[in-house]
Amino acid sequence: MKGARSLRKIFYHCEIPLSSYNSPQSRLISSALNLLTKLSVSVNIIFFLGSVQSDRKPWFTLDALVHSQAFCPVIYLDHNATTPVAPEVLEAMKLYWGAEYGNPSSAYALGRFAGQALEEARAQVAELLDCSPSEIVFTSGGTESNNMVIKGVAHSLAQNGRHIVTTAIEHPAVTNPCLFLLYNGYDVSFLPVDSTGLVDPAAVKAAIRPTTVLISVMHANNETGTIQPISEIGALAREAGVLFHTDATHSFPRVPLDVREAPVDLVTVAAHLIHGPKGVGGLYVRKGTPLVKWMDGGFQEFNLRAGAENIPGAVGFARAVELVTPEETARLQEMRDRLIEQLLRIPHSRLNGHPTLRLPHNANVSFRFVEGESILLHLDMRGFAVSTGSACFSRSLEASHVILGIGGNHERAHGSVRFTFGRFNQPEDVDAVADAIADVIEKLRAISPLGKE
Repeated sequence: MKGARSLRKIFYHCEIPLSSYNSPQSRLISSALNLLTKLSVSVNIIFFLGSVQSDRKPWFTLDALVHSQAFCPVIYLDHNATTPVAPEVLEAMKLYWGAEYGNPSSAYALGRFAGQALEEARAQVAELLDCSPSEIVFTSGGTESNNMVIKGVAHSLAQNGRHIVTTAIEHPAVTNPCLFLLYNGYDVSFLPVDSTGLVDPAAVKAAIRPTTVLISVMHANNETGTIQPISEIGALAREAGVLFHTDATHSFPRVPLDVREAPVDLVTVAAHLIHGPKGVGGLYVRKGTPLVKWMDGGFQEFNLRAGAENIPGAVGFARAVELVTPEETARLQEMRDRLIEQLLRIPHSRLNGHPTLRLPHNANVSFRFVEGESILLHLDMRGFAVSTGSACFSRSLEASHVILGIGGNHERAHGSVRFTFGRFNQPEDVDAVADAIADVIEKLRAISPLGKE
């Protein structure tokens, strides 16, 4: 037992030049550490931060780790999971972790300064949605915002009806609150989608009942990237007098959404998928929308969301929104299209999601005769971070409900891989990952009993 306990602590004294973070040696170190982590071995990394000789190249510093991600010798292609925080965002947030630490509910100057920063951040987020700042509620993220909507509307309008309409491919942050209501006496319609992931507006219209109080359809799917016809669905909802919510966590603000033109009443947004900080999101609530506060406490955020406001998070969110440009989005789309073109050259591959109505940075492809988790692990060892459409790495052996929802079988669901681009990706990353995955799939198929034609 003593040996086992000592094995669980490995101390690594690391002295690696910044210029060599992408070298084969550092990639090997990263792969070894990743493997140890997967084996549940606790790894403690001690970075050498002392003085160095003047004739040697610069070494890691904590600041360098934060700003250049120097000890991440990886091509990161999983920006629908999260994104690295942009240096400009960190810089904007610094002041509110230090000198300007006030609570905006306080009446003295320090509190007023914090309150001013909060309202400026609110106005910045509101500008991208073309709404009033008073219609933006800051939250801890997309999950909280979705819970606020589904539970808040359900309780607010329970006297009018107890029926909710949504789709079969929503994010768990929508599906699970709906299931909670289902188990507590509400009725929920989970609508199917077609083979590209689109929900038919006619099916939404047919699902509306006199007791329907809410329709919730995501703006774009987090796995396949398919963008839904929310303007058409919103018009149907408005005609029927039903509130309409869309989860725009994975689309905002790369896919334009103007709430003055789109008939939506509630919109979920979040920061950490656009190079902003984790732990902060937002909810657009159209003026006059009935919504009961579901978490009791103080009267913050227009008495809709209790708790001391996250000022650094709100400021970082606003700065992240400001940094997203149409030019950057077009660059990501070019890389996405190039990658899809190269991946579909691999035999027995197919694109998941709509071929054109999809997120500009998302590519999701299924490969027959191989497991997505195997592809992921092999790419991880080669220095690439991607995700699988299968939920096996999410503490579940269930296949992706999204791939199953678009008509895929379990083989297709377990063989799907998602690639999502971000600000710091370069065009050469496309060729690098395409070459790597082609080689990985060839090798995996060679040892698979299913991979023989």
